[in-house]
Amino acid sequence: QMRLLESGGDLVQPGESLRIQCVVLGSFGSAEPMGWYRQAQGKQREWVATIDGYGKPTYASSVKGRFFASRDAAKNTFNLQMNSLKPEDTAVYYCTVRTHWGQGTQVTVSS
Repeated sequence: QMRLLESGGDLVQPGESLRIQCVVLGSFGSAEPMGWYRQAQGKQREWVATIDGYGKPTYASSVKGRFFASRDAAKNTFNLQMNSLKPEDTAVYYCTVRTHWGQGTQVTVSS
C-alpha cells in the first residue's frame, strides 16, 4: 500500500527560500503524476503544482516563477523548492499521488 511522507516544513522569514520533500513508499510507477496542494488555516485546500508522468511541472498562478517542482525517480522523491516566500504562502503543504495523500508539512512565513 502506498504511503506519502512530506518533510521539510519550517518557519522562515518573508523573502527566504525553503525546500520540502515528499517520499513515496510502496508500489509506485516512475511515470505516475503527482501533485502538491496546500491548505491555509480556515481556507480550502488549493492546488499548487503538478508534475506529469514525463516530469513536466505546471503551477498555480500564485506560485509560478517562485516555486519549482521536481522529481527524483530513483529515490521515489518529489521536491518543491519555494523561493521568495510570502506570508500568504503560510499553509500545510500536502503531496498526493492517485488518491493517496500525505500527512502534510507546515510552512510558516512570518517576520
